[in-house]
Amino acid sequence: MPLEKLKEFLDSRNVRYAIISHSLAYTAAEIAALAHIPGKELAKTVIVKIDSALAMAVVSASQHVDLKFLKAMTAAKAVDLATEDEFKEKFSDCEVGAMPPFGNLYGMPVFADESLSRDKEILFNAGSHRELVRIAWVDFEKLVQPRVMRIASGKRADEAA
Repeated sequence: MPLEKLKEFLDSRNVRYAIISHSLAYTAAEIAALAHIPGKELAKTVIVKIDSALAMAVVSASQHVDLKFLKAMTAAKAVDLATEDEFKEKFSDCEVGAMPPFGNLYGMPVFADESLSRDKEILFNAGSHRELVRIAWVDFEKLVQPRVMRIASGKRADEAA
């Protein structure tokens, strides 16, 4: 079960969390709607290649990873979206597309958009297309140690009318 590895990790570090179950959904927008969560509050994990090395880029559901921003912020020669074939074996305990943003559990760096750090909590897929985890941002930051920077493009939720 995908959630077990994450729960064991959080429990072993005495981190408080909540599990939110929802109907089967594959896109971040669908998940946010089903869970009655504004898109800006749901984080999605996008797997990218930075100079051929896999990494996680984490942005709100209402945004997209701006590969040009990420390339500039990391001083990389190349940044591309990874294909499913390039990363699916790395996440054998997760459903494809539902990876939690815990790169430390999968041996890869995490880059989080700075807008996520403005909220007290972060919500994300728990390794399946039916469950979310909610934890305090400070706990996420302490456990994952993401590089927080501007990497998202698209309409920011706090700019929405």
